[in-house]
Amino acid sequence: MKTPIRLLAQFLLIAFTMCMWSGYARAVEVAPRISDREIIESLAILKQGQVDLNRRFDEFSRHVDKRFDEFSRHVDQRFANVDKRFANVDKRFANVDKRFDEFSRHVDQRFANVDKRFDDINKRLDVLQNTMLVLFGAIITLIVALFGYIAWDRRTALKPLQDRIERIDRDLQRDLELMHQDGSRLTRLVEALRELAKTDPKIAEVLRSFSLL
Repeated sequence: MKTPIRLLAQFLLIAFTMCMWSGYARAVEVAPRISDREIIESLAILKQGQVDLNRRFDEFSRHVDKRFDEFSRHVDQRFANVDKRFANVDKRFANVDKRFDEFSRHVDQRFANVDKRFDDINKRLDVLQNTMLVLFGAIITLIVALFGYIAWDRRTALKPLQDRIERIDRDLQRDLELMHQDGSRLTRLVEALRELAKTDPKIAEVLRSFSLL
């Protein structure tokens, strides 16, 4: 398969040959007397020049093809290196993605553990709150029961004393008449003795001995 450079070289060779033939035709018109031998020699020289030109163009074409092939191989090699680098970059990105995925899973696992711990703490707090409520209710119940017992015990313990005090009060009221308008019986008795002491020296002496006069 012919390369574009080879086709270009053949096209230039054909054009150069046509130019040579046209110049030669004009020369023939200008020089009217040319022998067959000169024409044959000129054609031979032209043919040899065409052969040399074809050979040089072939060499040039082969050289250009060789350089183009080398350039193509070099470009292919460079592209292969670039592809290899891109492949390495893709591999690195894949490793980065893998590490990021692992890190994400690790973070998710850590957050899941933290959430689980928070759930456990919430459950423990709920249990502790319920326990505190039960204990608080029990303490309130014990306090109420204690106050009730204290009130009952006090009432029970003070009932006999209160009854005794009431009985004593009734006895005092009955025997001494403390609420009498002229004073209690004891006061009135002392007054009566003082009146008797005015006429009886012995009673007066007894009252003085007891500091009642």
